[in-house]
Amino acid sequence: MRHHTTFRQLEIFESIARLGSFTRASEELFLSQPTVSMQMKKLAENVGAPLIEQVGKKVHLTADGQELAQATREIFGILDRYTMSVDERRGLKQGKLSLMAITTASYFAPRLLGEFVKLYPGIDVSLRVTNKEQVLASIADNLDDLYFLGQPPEDIDVVATPIMDNPIVVVAAPDHPLAHKKKIPLERLARESWLMREKGSGTRIAIERRFAENGIAIHPRLELGSNEAIKQAILAGLGISALSRHTLTLNQGQFAVLDVEGFPILRHWYAVYPAGRQLSVVARAFLDYLLGRGEAAPTAQGKRS
Repeated sequence: MRHHTTFRQLEIFESIARLGSFTRASEELFLSQPTVSMQMKKLAENVGAPLIEQVGKKVHLTADGQELAQATREIFGILDRYTMSVDERRGLKQGKLSLMAITTASYFAPRLLGEFVKLYPGIDVSLRVTNKEQVLASIADNLDDLYFLGQPPEDIDVVATPIMDNPIVVVAAPDHPLAHKKKIPLERLARESWLMREKGSGTRIAIERRFAENGIAIHPRLELGSNEAIKQAILAGLGISALSRHTLTLNQGQFAVLDVEGFPILRHWYAVYPAGRQLSVVARAFLDYLLGRGEAAPTAQGKRS
């Protein structure tokens, strides 16, 4: 191949080879079709052999074209790996990662951050834990790199990636009469004294929805402002509740998790960022780390609006 073959020509050729169409390649690369055709003609002249055969609307690669397509993919792969290694050397030996999480995420977020910082000790990390309203306000203002939420916002355009299961389980004191019962019906559970988070809490909405699906209304005896307050009230014998299993991590054996029909409610923790935001190298590396840990939910990354 002569030295005046350009990178742009290889890029166009790779796109045609992958998509099987001049039209689709021109759309993908934002080029006019005459430009695409002209560049492919020049590339074939530079190579000294026909690369593409067009039969009707179908595009086929010649044997030389297939060989060049393979070589082009290898070239692009080497360039991609080089770019990533430069970014990692520049971005992951130093850099900042700013995270914000709703209060319940404080049971696992510091552990995940600690693991990540051990891998990349030069990164300066900040984690703010606050209520849902402040997290949503910060997302709207695009202030942080990533946000941990139990439910993606409905009214802000975000990319929400499930990173971990978040099962909601029914929790009672260890000496509660239902502690050792099996397959407790929801109707029986609804007669208990319920301790609930405030209205608007994601966990509370999920619990009330599960009962409503079965035609049962549930009336909390007490509304409390934090999961820790609910746990103390359970141990004081004031009633039962349903909490994220993550909130029990530090209290193994202190509570009974009841065997209830329709529970656990399977939810997820999400890493969220505004849809228009380009993630920094550090934030992308952290998200990739979270997804590679084996606890990530099997749901694909999705855009929510």
